[in-house]
Amino acid sequence: MLQQILRDMYIDPELLAELNEEQKQILFYKMREEQLRRWKEREEKARMEEAVLRKTARRKQISRKRNGKHVQWLRGKDGEVWVWVMGEAPGDKPYEQISEELIAERARQQAQKEAEELWRQKEAEITKKFRDAMAQEKARIVAEKWKIEIEDRKAAKLEEEKIQEELKKREEEERQKGEEQIRQQEEIRAKELYLSLKQAQQHSQHSDDDQEWEEQLRRSKAADEERSHKARRARDEYRRQSLRAIQKGRVAGLSNLFQGTSLNNDQEIKLNNNSASPLLSQLLAFQCSNIWERPSRPFSRDVIIRWFKEEQIPRRAGFERSTNRIAQWFHGIISRQEAEELLMNKSEGTFLVRVSEKIWGYALSYRQQSGFKHFLVDASGDFYSFLGVDPNRHATLTDLIDFHKEEIITSSGGELLLEPCGQQKNPPDYSPLFE
Repeated sequence: MLQQILRDMYIDPELLAELNEEQKQILFYKMREEQLRRWKEREEKARMEEAVLRKTARRKQISRKRNGKHVQWLRGKDGEVWVWVMGEAPGDKPYEQISEELIAERARQQAQKEAEELWRQKEAEITKKFRDAMAQEKARIVAEKWKIEIEDRKAAKLEEEKIQEELKKREEEERQKGEEQIRQQEEIRAKELYLSLKQAQQHSQHSDDDQEWEEQLRRSKAADEERSHKARRARDEYRRQSLRAIQKGRVAGLSNLFQGTSLNNDQEIKLNNNSASPLLSQLLAFQCSNIWERPSRPFSRDVIIRWFKEEQIPRRAGFERSTNRIAQWFHGIISRQEAEELLMNKSEGTFLVRVSEKIWGYALSYRQQSGFKHFLVDASGDFYSFLGVDPNRHATLTDLIDFHKEEIITSSGGELLLEPCGQQKNPPDYSPLFE
């Protein structure tokens, strides 16, 4: 499974969701190592191709010299090689002039923008001022209307219109006066901004941009340090587990060691003739009657059961080390939620192993003080190992469990397998695997 992920440089999102943070970090570290290896291989290939191209070009150059072909530079009136420099040719503007024009245009646009904002504020003040005045005057006239006689209402109306016309005229004058003030302020502001921008260009100081850049640089450095810390921790855990497994002598030598630890069908039947159950013998004999080709990934419950019967029972997956009894920690095809329900009221260190529906392998569910952890166990090859966490390869599933009864799974979590979680159903949830 791990080799397939590194080959494709892709992991299924559902499978990724099954991994905890430390498993993800170690998997990322291994994928990064593979990327570097491919990059170096690509660079070496490109270097070789470039060397071949240079050699070919050198040969062509020698051949052209022999044929009398060569390249000549275009020369000017003075006999020297003709060179054109932007800004020095006839009709080109000098850099200083272009810079002056850009600064002036920038200052004008900024001043215009500020002037528009000032005018909007001024216009809002004028409108509010005369709206309030008109409302007050109208209220006063309406109040007086109730006091005058009916024949004077027409005169009051004329007086109201006259006052409104006078107020509108004053409002227009005020607007014109405000526009003139804003225009003058815009010109003054444009000159100030021009001088300010010119000074800023001369001193090459961009304090705001520098502060923003420094903040982005600080965040980037902090993120890089965090990633480096996680990768370093994952690398140290990888080395620690490898050294510890070598010291204990429990790393399986892939298929050769596994084949040395397993028994063939005839030896298994003879060895357990007195105490073995006939169930295991029948299942082992069943392997010879059908041809099995494993799909690339599990896609149904029936395929998982077939895989277990064809590949895992001959490897004694789920059995105790020296008997034909099913191990207390072994469970069938149950979900993560069902596993957590079984572990809910258990003490820290309690664990179970269930058949995975995501990969060809298993999931070890572990009860910790603050909740639960789930580790994927890859069984797609001829060994058993934690996917992305433990670099050790074990000949049998029981070897892996026994190893981590004494050695922690991860250095950050300190997980030790202390107490197996048994069955709570009758028949057991692993019954379909052995039918």
